[in-house]
Amino acid sequence: MSNDLFTREVYRPLAARMRPNSLDNFYGQQHLIAPNRPLREAIDGGMLHSMIFWGPPGVGKTTLAKIIAQRVDAHFESISAVLSGVKEIRGAISQAQEQRDVRGRKTILFVDEVHRFNKSQQDAFLPYVEDGTVVFIGATTENPSFELNNALLSRCRVYVLKSLTETDIITVVQQALTNKEQGLGHQQLQFKKKALSTLAVAADGDARRALNLLEIASDLATQGGENGIIDSTVLEQILVGDTRRFDKGGEYFYDQISALHKAIRGSSTDAGLYWLCRMLDGGCDPIYLARRLVRIANEDIGNADPRALELALNAWNVQERLGSPEGELALAQTVLYMAAAAKSNSVYNAFNAAMADVRSLPTYDVPVHLRNAPTALMKDLEYGKNYRYAHNEQDAYAAGENYLPDELKDKQYYFPTDRGLEKKISEKLDYLRSLDDTGYSDNKDNE
Repeated sequence: MSNDLFTREVYRPLAARMRPNSLDNFYGQQHLIAPNRPLREAIDGGMLHSMIFWGPPGVGKTTLAKIIAQRVDAHFESISAVLSGVKEIRGAISQAQEQRDVRGRKTILFVDEVHRFNKSQQDAFLPYVEDGTVVFIGATTENPSFELNNALLSRCRVYVLKSLTETDIITVVQQALTNKEQGLGHQQLQFKKKALSTLAVAADGDARRALNLLEIASDLATQGGENGIIDSTVLEQILVGDTRRFDKGGEYFYDQISALHKAIRGSSTDAGLYWLCRMLDGGCDPIYLARRLVRIANEDIGNADPRALELALNAWNVQERLGSPEGELALAQTVLYMAAAAKSNSVYNAFNAAMADVRSLPTYDVPVHLRNAPTALMKDLEYGKNYRYAHNEQDAYAAGENYLPDELKDKQYYFPTDRGLEKKISEKLDYLRSLDDTGYSDNKDNE
């Protein structure tokens, strides 16, 4: 009986059914698997080595590992760092040892989300990688430099997998639409060209995501006797509230905040606005962005335009008090203003230079003439003697006076630029230094 529990076919998602089984129908990553590329040559020559596949979700890390195992006729063991522990690691190693000792066969041990394993778990693989029990292939969406132990990383070659292009995604979707055995070809769906492009963009370089969206769209287009046409109306139902790929704690996050910061530093209003919107669209906390804008105002604009800091703080306040969308618009206003503002990192450099001296040099005494003398004893010790009250000097400036420790007299940390307000600040400081050089003052003996 076709509906019998034991004969009913187990459901498999479209993405699983359409998984490529050879390099010929594997799309994307041509920089790795095209003829004469190092990885392709290693595969074709059967000269496997342990490796790390680093790239975003849905670009074929697991699929490529399986194809490699099939291509070189190796046993394939797979574990997930999200679901596995020491027990599963031991089980996979035991299977690999049996394949080697009994059948004389290599084993590819594929570890998905390998960055989720802690240091001791990652170390557990090392002896078996070194003695050839397994060819280790780890997959990660995070930067291996930060997330993997140096010991494991040094034994593996890192291959960077890239997001699929829109053309790649469209090809993958079209194959699923025409494949009658594993895909949706038997449904004779009609996919409007504009809708196909919309789905490809929404997939954001992720083939698995594209096929999942396609499967949902096909269900909507055919349910209740519908005509099987996938158009913009159908896609709108499944893309409502959809966001782009954005890892709030991982590599994409840091790449995008870096791009935002550098776009503002580089005075690109359009790029600054774009990266702000990318992060907001991906679900980044607007308060984090507001805090980062304050940092940029200090680090890259400083006294060239002090209004940037004020605007950043105001945007933070608007975001906290009003939320979205008013707060997000205030952030956008701040990004555009800051990108167009005069730039200076003089405050940032001055602070770092002064802090470096404070941390590396001895704890110098405060000069006696700068010390406060609230008691008779302190006055007897000549605290504050010969201090010159600046307001009693011409231009409210005591020319030639020293306010640093004696050991650092004439040390300069702050070097204003000739941009924005700092140009005037620079001119003022140059003028004051000229007074120091001449020793000019109309009240030198004032205490």
